[in-house]
Amino acid sequence: MAGATFMRFAARTVLSAPACKAVKIRGYHRQYLTTFRSNTSTINGGRTAFLLTLPVLSYLGVEAYRRVQSATVVHALEKAEEAVEQADYLYSCGETEKLYQLLLQYKDSDDAEFLWRLARASRDLSLLAHIAADEKKRLTFEAFEYAKKALEKNEACFAAHKWYAVCLSDIGDYEGVKVKIGNSYIIKEHLQRAIELNPKDATSIHILGYWCFAFAELAWYQRKVAAMIFASPPTATYEEALAFFLKAEEVDPNFYSKNLLMLGKSYMSLKDEGNAVLWLRKARDYPPHTEEDKEVHKEALDLLKKLSA
Repeated sequence: MAGATFMRFAARTVLSAPACKAVKIRGYHRQYLTTFRSNTSTINGGRTAFLLTLPVLSYLGVEAYRRVQSATVVHALEKAEEAVEQADYLYSCGETEKLYQLLLQYKDSDDAEFLWRLARASRDLSLLAHIAADEKKRLTFEAFEYAKKALEKNEACFAAHKWYAVCLSDIGDYEGVKVKIGNSYIIKEHLQRAIELNPKDATSIHILGYWCFAFAELAWYQRKVAAMIFASPPTATYEEALAFFLKAEEVDPNFYSKNLLMLGKSYMSLKDEGNAVLWLRKARDYPPHTEEDKEVHKEALDLLKKLSA
């Protein structure tokens, strides 16, 4: 099926909450992007990451106990925030294996902020070139379980929805075409929910655009196979894909070379050569910080030559 590896590019992401700064992302499928640092109001949807059990402290006065409890909660919040910030720093540096080992300590956490980051780290690790096929499969399913758990712990976490969608797409590669197509409905729903929760997350918008493009470009025989499996297989148009790519660019201009390329390809599919050339040139001229940027540069060049032929 066209787009079988769709959303493999999604290793880059907007991190989690409001204060933002630009950082350089290195490593496989990483780039310059906007990151959001967590604060105590976003840890587990505003709740402390470490729940305290009320002990029997009859020898303490109520006010004394409250002071001790407050100090403990503050310490727990500070510790949780510090761990999240350390994780985000390692991610920004492309230290995938160190990040995975750090977050693995929190695999039993009830905090969605740790769990979706662990899902992302597990997935990123599975994409490294030196990872063996069996280990890659294990990490892919592990990533999905962490994303699933993150969603269970905090349904209001946009990043949990995004990574659930991405990881569900990944495991479809191991479960066959029927399962993969069936999961596509669920993937779309979670991407839409992620965007609803955070309309300023350009990557979620881009991924949904890619979802639309993947189904819009299905060949007729692939559509026929899909129709044999499902009475109403997923459908999308190039116009829908284009709208999402344009929206992502509006939210965060020039945030990702692949978004520029997909804008060019969408316009090509719609026979709008003028706009196709405009965006393909932008993709071609995008500073190549990653291997993916270099691949985008090459594909944009090839498509521009095709248009000028």
